[in-house]
Amino acid sequence: MSRVAVLCGLGGALPATAVSNEKLAEQLDTSDRWIRTRTGIGRRHVVAPGEATSDLAVAAGRDALASARRTGGEDAAGVDLVVLATSTPDRPCPATAPDVAHRLGLGTVPAFDVSAVCTGFVYALAAAASMITAGVAERALVIGADTFSTILDPADRTTRAIFGDGAGAVVLRAGGADEPGALLGFDLGSDGSGADLITVRAGGSRQRSTPGPPGDGDHFFTMDGRPVFTRAVLDMSRSSQALLDRIGWTPAEVDKVVAHQANIRILNAVGEQLGLEEKQIVANLDRVGNTVAASIPLALRDAAADGELRPGHRVLLTGFGGGLTWGSAALVWPALETG
Repeated sequence: MSRVAVLCGLGGALPATAVSNEKLAEQLDTSDRWIRTRTGIGRRHVVAPGEATSDLAVAAGRDALASARRTGGEDAAGVDLVVLATSTPDRPCPATAPDVAHRLGLGTVPAFDVSAVCTGFVYALAAAASMITAGVAERALVIGADTFSTILDPADRTTRAIFGDGAGAVVLRAGGADEPGALLGFDLGSDGSGADLITVRAGGSRQRSTPGPPGDGDHFFTMDGRPVFTRAVLDMSRSSQALLDRIGWTPAEVDKVVAHQANIRILNAVGEQLGLEEKQIVANLDRVGNTVAASIPLALRDAAADGELRPGHRVLLTGFGGGLTWGSAALVWPALETG
């Protein structure tokens, strides 16, 4: 039997502070109706002063490890690899993952960051799964965590309405391809010609090696909404279909599609491209907004907790983010004990 990665634990964490659309409207020229009709978002969570990406990552990782322990016994929470997907690390250097592993009491296990913005979790999942398949690791903790509130322009009503902070995590173990939870395949891609569509211009070597100070607003996140919408729908749809063709599923045979929670219109458009029914599409962005790399695992956690996602469901994951990057993964949902 071939060796593959099997999902065996699931967790998540959100900051305590929730910001409703109404609260946002007190600070910016916007309204609940304006935000909901364009994005489907009703509220988002933001970190408190001094709270960092690693704090959310540790909380989500602890939750996922506890889930793995409840699902598979005391030994199930022992991992020997940590992969953290984030575009808002605690510092430019070093990576945040080793600190997260240390704070979780995991000792000197290998730990590294993956930066693929909103596709980060799928990329991190593929990296960890590949290391398990290759025999480099037996169990891996994969975390998606971002605190985009720390890089948004306080006066930008569009980005502040869309993005929220959060972290989601899964535990993977070595197992067989016929087991529930086995990751059945991946499809990944990128297109660097679109690098300027989703970006923070300042803070990297390009800006730092350029004479003079950065431009006004260059330290803030920016996104060119119209072309991003078009590419997100196109690339997630194509990636999803390519993976389904590879593993022999049709869109009608997929029980749940858990896509990156960017915007309700994007989710619906991807569904239309794939010929999906509304009941097949998981959405939690009304409660948490776009949480970037945390988006997919948080949506999985919420769908599992609500009973929307059940053991035996055929599940398709798909994401799109800066880079440009995109990726998809598939599995049959396992029986998990979550908090």
